[in-house]
Amino acid sequence: MPLEVNGKTYETDEEGYLANLNDWNEDLAKAMAEADGTTLDENHWEVINFLREYYEEYQIAPAVRVLTKAIGKKLGPDKGNSKYLYELFPYGPAKQACKYAGLPKPTGCV
Repeated sequence: MPLEVNGKTYETDEEGYLANLNDWNEDLAKAMAEADGTTLDENHWEVINFLREYYEEYQIAPAVRVLTKAIGKKLGPDKGNSKYLYELFPYGPAKQACKYAGLPKPTGCV
């Protein structure tokens, strides 16, 4: 199911995840979020950028438990908890944030 942003077409899978991770850009992330009824603010970007760095280092998208723990270590306990992450990404912090970050769906997410 292709997604068009700024006159360019991006290939996605049936759940809306980017087919090619190298196609990702901030405008694409904003368009994906808007399609879900979400406006990305600096807190969203903090998590999205964290996920992109995590993926670059480990070559895997973290499951929600790992994400929560890793965010807590890097950004502090006020942000490294499920309540905060679910407020930002109500469809599932790992699943929804990874989608906006242009990463594959985390293993174990339904």
